[in-house]
Amino acid sequence: MTISLHPSTLPAVLSPVLTPFKADGSPDAAKLLKQCKWLEANGVGQAVFGTNSEANSMSAPQKMNTLTSLIEGGLNPEHMMPGTGATSIDATVNMTRHAVNHKCPGVLMLPPFYYKDICDDGLFAYFSEVIQKIGNAALQIYIYNIPPVTKINLSLSLLERLTKEYPKTVVGMKDSSGDWSYTESVIKLLAPSGFRVYAGNEVFLMRTLRAGGVGCISATTNINPKAIADLAAHWRESNADERQAGLDKVRSIFAKYQMIAGMKTAVAHYSKDPEWLRVRPPLVQLSADQQEKLLSELQAINFSMPGL
Repeated sequence: MTISLHPSTLPAVLSPVLTPFKADGSPDAAKLLKQCKWLEANGVGQAVFGTNSEANSMSAPQKMNTLTSLIEGGLNPEHMMPGTGATSIDATVNMTRHAVNHKCPGVLMLPPFYYKDICDDGLFAYFSEVIQKIGNAALQIYIYNIPPVTKINLSLSLLERLTKEYPKTVVGMKDSSGDWSYTESVIKLLAPSGFRVYAGNEVFLMRTLRAGGVGCISATTNINPKAIADLAAHWRESNADERQAGLDKVRSIFAKYQMIAGMKTAVAHYSKDPEWLRVRPPLVQLSADQQEKLLSELQAINFSMPGL
């Protein structure tokens, strides 16, 4: 089947970019800009203010000001999908409008995640109100499904309803459910009409691409960007499964640790910048023993982060 995707300048692989923090807990926009440019040079777009960015440990003004700094610093907004979902419609509208005004071709939008056991009608009303309040035809929303964190499941019927009501606005999703059967069912149902599905973990990259999805937005793109982007670009080649196994090996090392603190350990080590170790409460840094163990495991597979 030929999939007619919505035209998009977004790459197949995006990173929920780790956020460096200053000693006072505010985001370090200059250090983040450098990191985003490194990702861009390795073929990876930037889904800033995602889960691995510690986005919900920052205020809406902090995120909006940081996005402005990144774009004014020379980052290409056409490769950016900022996270703009929040529990309040007002904050979501403000951050989303800011991203659209900065010419970002998509936003990654969490559902409102504080209340649990909510119905599809309530979720539909939330997204609908956000869309109507922004009232801009340039808005393109990628729904962010991450039930292990939000404890909210986005049903196929809800996604279908949103795409039918707003076909030019609700254009895709990032699925971090970890449930391949769900991801595959979304692709089968909605990709033929142009809905762009990104896996939330590069472990599912090959399966997603083969099924008709577009790529992945995944934590470890922060530390292994080139290998992941290269597989997405060459997934039809005969060694693709071998490449996928290589990605899985790196991912499995980080999966043994708190993911954000573990990746910040790697960035701090390979960039020789210990300030990267900072995380915002309630997260904590890896212990010295954990850091040593993680780095020794990476050394054992000859892992590196060239150009960082």
